[in-house]
Amino acid sequence: LSLSSAANKAMNLNSYMGLMGGSFIDERTSAGRILIPCHPDDPEATLHVPNPEFVLNLDADSVLLPEYCLRLVHLFDQPGNERVGVAQTPYSSFPGAPTRVERLAGATTDLQQVVHQGMAELGAAFWVGANAVLRKTALDDLRQIDLTESPATVRFISDRTVIEDTESTLDLALAGWRVESYPERLAYSATPPDFGSLTIQRQRWANGGLLIAPKLGALWRQGRGSSRRRRVVEFVLRLNYLASIAWASAGLLLLLTYPFSSWLLSWWVVAMAAPYFVVMASDLKQLDYKRTDIVRIYGLNLLLLPVNASGVVRSLVQGATGSKVPFARTPKVRNRSRASATFILLPLCIVVYSTWAAARDIPDERWVNAGFAALNALLTLGAMLAMIGVRHGVADVVAAANNWIRRPERTATSTPRLDPLTDWASVLYHGTTVPQRGASSDDRRRPDPAISPGAAALSTQEAVR
Repeated sequence: LSLSSAANKAMNLNSYMGLMGGSFIDERTSAGRILIPCHPDDPEATLHVPNPEFVLNLDADSVLLPEYCLRLVHLFDQPGNERVGVAQTPYSSFPGAPTRVERLAGATTDLQQVVHQGMAELGAAFWVGANAVLRKTALDDLRQIDLTESPATVRFISDRTVIEDTESTLDLALAGWRVESYPERLAYSATPPDFGSLTIQRQRWANGGLLIAPKLGALWRQGRGSSRRRRVVEFVLRLNYLASIAWASAGLLLLLTYPFSSWLLSWWVVAMAAPYFVVMASDLKQLDYKRTDIVRIYGLNLLLLPVNASGVVRSLVQGATGSKVPFARTPKVRNRSRASATFILLPLCIVVYSTWAAARDIPDERWVNAGFAALNALLTLGAMLAMIGVRHGVADVVAAANNWIRRPERTATSTPRLDPLTDWASVLYHGTTVPQRGASSDDRRRPDPAISPGAAALSTQEAVR
C-alpha cells in the first residue's frame, strides 16, 4: 500500500525504482501491508533492495534476445560513453504478422528505427519506452520527492503526460545525459492486431508532445557551448518529433476539406511530396516490406487522422486545464477490441466529403483537385474495408449507441483508512487514508485476526523507535 496507486506506466516504474537502495519494515496494518523505511542495520528490517548500476525497463508485450543486456552494458562501458544515460535498440515489431492491421502498423513503427538511428547520430535521439537499459546514476539526477501526497511520492520519470519516455528524454538532456541507440535488433514488441486496440495506442502516442515542446527552449539555451549548426539540427529534429503529429494532422485535415484553387494546388505541390514517398518506399524495401505498402500506409494514416487529432486536442485541453489525462493501456486480449464509434464514423465522413469534392471539381476541370479528392476517398474506403470491416464497424457503432442509451451505473469505490488506535505509527507516516491497491475495501478495513491489538501497538512502537 505504500506504493503509488496511479494507473500509469511512469508511476509503476517510479514505485519500484524508489525502493532501490533502501531497507524497509513490512508492517501489517488494519488496511493492508505497508513498507516503513528504516536503517539498513535495523534488526526488524525485512526487505533490503540493492541499488543497481543499471536498470532494465521492459514492456509487457516486448521480448529480448539473450545477449540484450550484455551488449548494451558493454556499450555503456565504451570510452566516451560516460554520459550515456539510456541505451536502447530499435523498436521492432514481430515479423510474420497474422493480420493486415498488425502488419501495416508494424511497418510504421519499423520505419522509426531508421529515423531514430539518424537522430542518435545527430544528438537528438529520444528514449522509446518499450525497452531500454538505464544508468541508475542518470535516474538519480532526475529524482524528485513530492511531499504534497501521503505518503511522499518519489519520482524519477515524469508522469505529467502519457508519453513519459519522451519527456524524460528532455529531462535527461537538461541534466547532461544523452540517449544512445544500438544499431541492431535485439528486442521485439507486439503491435496491436486489430483497429480498436490500435486507436488506443496511437491516441496515447499523439497526446503530450505539445506540452513537452516548451522544454526545448531551455535545452537550446543550455547548449550554447556547442556549435550553432549542431544546436539548430538538434532543435529542429526534436521539435519535429514532438509536434509533427499535431501539424501533420492539421495540414492533412486542411488539404482534405479546404477547396484550394487550381493554381495553389498544382502538380508542383504533388512533386514536392514525391521525394518523401520515394525515400519511405526505399526504407520499406530495406525492412523486408513491399514498396507498394506505402499506398496502404497512406490509407492507414487517413484512417487514423481522427485518432491523432483527438490526441492532439486532449493535449491542448490538458495544457489549458492543468489536469492529467488518464493513461489508456493498450489492450492485451485474445479477442478483438471494440473501436470508438467516432473513429469509425469520421473516416466515413472523409469518404463521403472527398467523393463529393471530386464530383464537384470534375465539371470545372480542376483535375488536380478532383484526382486528389478521389484518391483520398478511394484509399480511405479501402482502408476501412480492409482494417475495420463492414461487420465489425456496424457492430461497434451499434454497441456504442447502446452504451450511450443504457449507461451503466458507476459503483463508488471506497478508499481504505487506517485505524488510528491500532496503527497510530503508520497514521503518522502515511496519514489516515491509504491509496487503493488491489484488495476489496472490506478486506482493507478488517483488522488482521493473526495480530492482536496489543501486538499491533507493540509492533508500531518498535517501528517508530
